[in-house]
Amino acid sequence: MDSPHPFLIDGSWRRSGTTADVVFPYDGSIIGSVELAEPRDLEDAIATARRGAPVMRSLPAHRRSAILAGMAELVRVEADSLAAAIVSEAGKTITLARAEVGRAAAVLRVSADEALRIGGEIVDLDWTESGEGCTGYLRRVPVGVVLAITPFNFPLNLVCHKLGPALAAGNAVIVRPSTKAPLSALALGRLALMAGCPPEGIAVVPCRTADAERLAGDPRIDFLSFTGSPAVGWDLRAKAGRKRVALELGGNAAVIVEADADLDAAVTKIVDGGCMNAGQVCISIQRVLLHRSLYDEGLARIVEGMKTLSVGDPRNPATIIGPMISEEMAAGAEAKVVEALDGGARCEIGGTRDGTLFNPTVLTGTTPDMRVNTTEIFAPVITVSPYDHLEEALDFANDTEYGLQQGIFTYDIRGIALAMERCRAGALIVNDVPTFRLDHMPYGGVGASGIGREGPRYAIQEMTEHQLVVLRGTERSIPIDALHHPCFLQRRPTVAPPVWKYTGWWSSARPFVRGKRILF
Repeated sequence: MDSPHPFLIDGSWRRSGTTADVVFPYDGSIIGSVELAEPRDLEDAIATARRGAPVMRSLPAHRRSAILAGMAELVRVEADSLAAAIVSEAGKTITLARAEVGRAAAVLRVSADEALRIGGEIVDLDWTESGEGCTGYLRRVPVGVVLAITPFNFPLNLVCHKLGPALAAGNAVIVRPSTKAPLSALALGRLALMAGCPPEGIAVVPCRTADAERLAGDPRIDFLSFTGSPAVGWDLRAKAGRKRVALELGGNAAVIVEADADLDAAVTKIVDGGCMNAGQVCISIQRVLLHRSLYDEGLARIVEGMKTLSVGDPRNPATIIGPMISEEMAAGAEAKVVEALDGGARCEIGGTRDGTLFNPTVLTGTTPDMRVNTTEIFAPVITVSPYDHLEEALDFANDTEYGLQQGIFTYDIRGIALAMERCRAGALIVNDVPTFRLDHMPYGGVGASGIGREGPRYAIQEMTEHQLVVLRGTERSIPIDALHHPCFLQRRPTVAPPVWKYTGWWSSARPFVRGKRILF
């Protein structure tokens, strides 16, 4: 696609005449530009999606699954070009970019599988006399139009985490990617069409922030899925009106290392989890709590580990830490470090930057009220503090408005149980760091970290609604063909291979059998 890259609406690649440059974060060079959708284009996108919602809803599960499986295969085929785009637009190292492409393909494959598993349940209604002869069929139906607003730090995979489940559920989707990193999202839109997605079912529209806010507030949007900063996310929720909303907003994750922990494993994972993608990960480690009995050794080994991390050009396979997305973001993180140092903290390593390149940084002697502990730094910066008792560490880990994921290293079952009881976060990761994530697992936070869950199965639940169908079966017979619909199928647990049962009422004549439960 020639630059400026057009945007996608109703199967057509459009130009508006308004463009935005895409900058390589490493050196500030302009690598291309994109057309920005204007309000009139966004109006067309909404109208098309409203028209596309019943089209997507009517697609059988096997078609939706095949589209997503086709997208996964096309992502695999175009892995090299997609990884190059991620490096160029987001400054991610080539190693991490290739890993992100692989994860994106996996998310689409899982979404394809989950499209075949959107079942329902039979609800017994004869608990009272008035319910006699009634059966309820509870099924999931798509919400309609999903708006997916995605960030720069995972410009392909986080689009897949929204687009995949939305299409699997039978929704039409409008993707608004970050204007800092829109290229891979536009490429994914092209692959969706190649895989057979109805043109009314997908739009990819980079646009100004103000226009994205109006899009989020439009009542014709049925569901808003947003990943980004807490300030923007909660503001969008306030403007969203009555529509359903899912927010994934980041945090300042804590990891606790108990006295009995495997220190080798803990140090290796802390160094990696604190600096991955230059710290620009929602579940990046920010606060490290070491039991006092191993504090000195653990701190020294963390510092030594940080010294081995090369900082530089993300195109070089040897680079571990590439640039932050912009100099403004890097300067903001640096200001928080300087503020902590002025307040009495010590810098064990790092603390400096060169433009967008931020050196891995370890701070000690911080206090709980310092911004390096209370806010999300989103840079390769960690604070390390000692503690004497696990209760003390858990209190410190919970002393934040965020609650995305926490980690603890210990083999003491009593300590694990206490951490489970006290954890105030969306996930507790035992014997690993909170940066741990598998793309099919439920993922999301509490407090300022957001609402709702991602992971294809769980996002599908967010992007569908329960619909109850009540049948009064004593008055009339129900044709057997009507009961072939998936919502009338009930899977029964059994030690043998799964058995499907039809539940219904048929007349005793010819194709009908009244009052019988029939096992095929």
